[in-house]
Amino acid sequence: MKEFLHDIGSIVTKQHVFNFVSATIILIVGVYLSRLTERPINRLSQLDSNQRMLFSKIARYGVITLAAAAALSQLGFDLKVVLGAAGVLTVAIGFAAQTSGSNLISGIFLMVERPFVTGDTVQVGDVTGVVMTIDLLSTKLRTPNNLMVRIPNETMVKSNIVNFTYFPIRRIEITVGVGYGSDLAQVESILREAANAHPLCLDEPEPEFLFQGFGDSSINVQLNVWTLINNVLIVKNEVYTDIKARFGTAGIEIPFPTRTILLPEATPAAEQIQA
Repeated sequence: MKEFLHDIGSIVTKQHVFNFVSATIILIVGVYLSRLTERPINRLSQLDSNQRMLFSKIARYGVITLAAAAALSQLGFDLKVVLGAAGVLTVAIGFAAQTSGSNLISGIFLMVERPFVTGDTVQVGDVTGVVMTIDLLSTKLRTPNNLMVRIPNETMVKSNIVNFTYFPIRRIEITVGVGYGSDLAQVESILREAANAHPLCLDEPEPEFLFQGFGDSSINVQLNVWTLINNVLIVKNEVYTDIKARFGTAGIEIPFPTRTILLPEATPAAEQIQA
């Protein structure tokens, strides 16, 4: 036993013990500092929750990486060799995970550019939904029928994105058709009255009346009103209902397409067959 301890003592010197303890302390301090770096980032009010999460992780893992490098250097490892091996490993992983890397970079672009944030209603291709989360690899939407759709961040960056809630107000286009015998001045007056009577329609920008053209069975006109984005559906439904009632009171017809079908007269041969 004494000989074994003597052999161990000849291999593990005091310098080795000192280096090991120093490396351990460096790692512990590094982990502690990495947690401290998250606090000021989480207090930045100009960043949303997803951006704070991203930058917190970058800062935390960055400090831990530096601490690990310092600890390895204290233990006597050649950082050039370590970095070289890490570089070869990174290249190998990069070839095997090109898609994930592209999604990761695209996620960073989305969080920095901020074309939308959590809670916005967006349309990406043929998918429309509310943004649930913006993760490093994908963005998750909740559709109106309560389905979760996961879209890779690379697709989000390459696609045309329509953000329905980016601005606080939105225009509603109400199109109606009136009979050809209708007085357009009276029609315009009624439409403006319906817009001004609704409490959720904004006075500025003011409502607009547009003549759309002559249809097959009606004169098509359009009323544009503005409202807050949260009131779009309410205003649209109630203004349409009010216009229908006002047109009925004023005797203004809302025509609908009609078709006349002419059947050919029966020929004598056909009559003989039927007989």
